[in-house]
Amino acid sequence: MQYTELGNSDLRISRICMGCMGFGEAGNGQHSWTVDEAHSRAIIKKGLDLGVNFFDTAIAYQSGTSEQYLGRAIRDFAKRDDVVIATKFLPRTDSELEAGITGQRHVERMLDRSLQNLGMDYVDLYICHMWDYNTPLYDIMEGLNNAVRAGKVRYIGISNCFAYQLAQANALAEREGFAKFVSVQGHYNLIFREEEREMARLCREENIAMTPYSALAGGRLARRPGETSKRLREDSYAKLKYDAAAEQDGVIIDRVAALADKRGVSMTEISLAWLLTRAAAPVVGATKVRHIEEAAKAVSLTLTADERAYLEELYVPHKLVGVMAQNTPAAAREKHVWSAGSQSI
Repeated sequence: MQYTELGNSDLRISRICMGCMGFGEAGNGQHSWTVDEAHSRAIIKKGLDLGVNFFDTAIAYQSGTSEQYLGRAIRDFAKRDDVVIATKFLPRTDSELEAGITGQRHVERMLDRSLQNLGMDYVDLYICHMWDYNTPLYDIMEGLNNAVRAGKVRYIGISNCFAYQLAQANALAEREGFAKFVSVQGHYNLIFREEEREMARLCREENIAMTPYSALAGGRLARRPGETSKRLREDSYAKLKYDAAAEQDGVIIDRVAALADKRGVSMTEISLAWLLTRAAAPVVGATKVRHIEEAAKAVSLTLTADERAYLEELYVPHKLVGVMAQNTPAAAREKHVWSAGSQSI
């Protein structure tokens, strides 16, 4: 395993971040395809054995059971100081808005519940899961700064935002003396490269770490045409993100498969080796032990300039999909798939 520093922080992270969205009680939340605690523990243990020290979860994942599974596994298999734990919080809910709960209090309530789920007294990285269009930015940033000052959070990050929003937030933090975002977790992979328009350049110039999610496009960049899985069959949200562009993306996936055959490695290794040239640490989900084994191998695979060009040249611009398409000012109060589920916050 290789390691790097997470942007403008002193967190030393593995180049592969284990994404924990696939862990949790199936059906107790957004997804039906997640794996139970026994399987989650085996995957986490294998990741630790392979040198993975960076784990990403969220309060929204399966009503907090992903956080619970991860927390118990870390207590049993690792020393807390040896790992980097990231979790994420959601925007204020309608009920919080109606009750007059401030953005600062909202951040505190969400964090306290996540810490309870994890069984930890702090997280290394606390991530704003998406832009909160119903809450003043100042309130969110002050709430996050309060968490850092209280010792409950070491650093903060953001996910699912535009480059101008990240720049705006860090400018406010600079002006007010608040903690600044050190990382951004956006939707980025070989068949969805819209982060290259503005976000990637901002992150290079400001030393903000890119830790992209959907690194394998929900498994599409890891499987040949015709191959399937429980997730590919049941993940309706991933279908929403990728099915409309399946034909144009298919030619790139074919090239991933061809290059994998030529190099004698898996498609996962090719896809992640490419992304590792663009990001600090891709967030890679795993629902089987072999998934994290293949991801870890990607760190040692170097693609030539010609191979990278071969993978890149057929890409065409995509419309925004998923959270970035759905979480808009006009739709911010509408019902969406993301929520804290059955948890009482």
